[in-house]
Amino acid sequence: MHNKTRTKNHIETEAIRTQIERSQFLEHSNPLYLTSSYIFEDAEDMRASFADEKQRNIYSRYTNPNNSEFVDKVCRMEGAENGYAFATGMSAVFSTFAALLDSEDHIVSCQSIFGSTQTLFNNILPKWNISTSYFRINEIDRIESLIQPNTKILYAESPTNPAVDILGLKLLGDLAKKHNLIFIVDNCFATPYLQQPIKFGAHLVIHSATKLMDGQGRVLGGVTVGSSEFIQKIYLFSRNTGPALSPFNAWILSKSLETLPVRVEKHCDNALRIAEFLEGHDKVNFVKYPFLKSHPQYQLAQNQMKLGGNVVAFEIKGGIDAGRNFLNAIQLLSLSANLGDTRSIVTHPASTTHAKLSEEDRLKTGITGGLIRVSVGLEHPEDIINDLNQALN
Repeated sequence: MHNKTRTKNHIETEAIRTQIERSQFLEHSNPLYLTSSYIFEDAEDMRASFADEKQRNIYSRYTNPNNSEFVDKVCRMEGAENGYAFATGMSAVFSTFAALLDSEDHIVSCQSIFGSTQTLFNNILPKWNISTSYFRINEIDRIESLIQPNTKILYAESPTNPAVDILGLKLLGDLAKKHNLIFIVDNCFATPYLQQPIKFGAHLVIHSATKLMDGQGRVLGGVTVGSSEFIQKIYLFSRNTGPALSPFNAWILSKSLETLPVRVEKHCDNALRIAEFLEGHDKVNFVKYPFLKSHPQYQLAQNQMKLGGNVVAFEIKGGIDAGRNFLNAIQLLSLSANLGDTRSIVTHPASTTHAKLSEEDRLKTGITGGLIRVSVGLEHPEDIINDLNQALN
């Protein structure tokens, strides 16, 4: 857990220059701190540390210098007061909700969220009598009618997974303020380089660092940043339940953040080119990419995002069978459940990640039978286009 004041430096500079204190060896690139625990100078030092009178490392389940550096960078990039790093994105999601919710509390959430998060809301939190009401992308005007006296959290992803829809963060932030709700945003698809939800009223921002933050498909990680008041509760919950990020993964992720802006720029350039190609293909019904003018929320994306991100969704003519055939025809791109990698990845949600849902439930989240999600990587865009084209044909 960390407490860093907001910086005036540009985000690219903060990603590179935010570092923990150098050791006596004056290393330029900070080392790995592979230790489970830390020693104390004397009995008083130990007493004061465990009494939380000192901010210092005690045990790597609580804090670690590598975790500190990673979280400090994300806080500075997001404009957050504080944060805590987790072993995975889903441990960040679960720990955030578990720390803030009590039995009988209620969540209002967008229907279009990551499948594991929806499983958490539908199957796990109800064990503690915590319930969730959902609104669809086109039902923003229903949100207030879903708010109950016991509603505590308003939750959303933008862009959404996998249909790449955009939610108005300012509108949601204003609703949360009006009804005294904790507004939480999963900002994984956008990264702090493209979008900072705290500017629009979010109290907490969650990332799966496994995706674009790592960017090379190497390590798992998650992070929640935002208001110190709420992060303190998340920290106390997490230091006792043990979902901490490993120092090695934190070291990798901190290094990766140094190149996040330049990588995301290229991802977005490639993604826009791929989206424009797909939009003109006769085997494609529609394309969803935030910075395509045909996107239903194009102007909204322009207002709250710097660029459109690296994920493109499109619907193949021919439904679910055409989707399966498309996957089998892919040659260069990877078939994987991950995203945000240097390597481009394609998935067909209806036959894979969301196959267990009924067609009705899939359609509620924007997943049609022929929907394909492309996580556009850093290969040459013409090579990506050529592979998509031959698979479509």
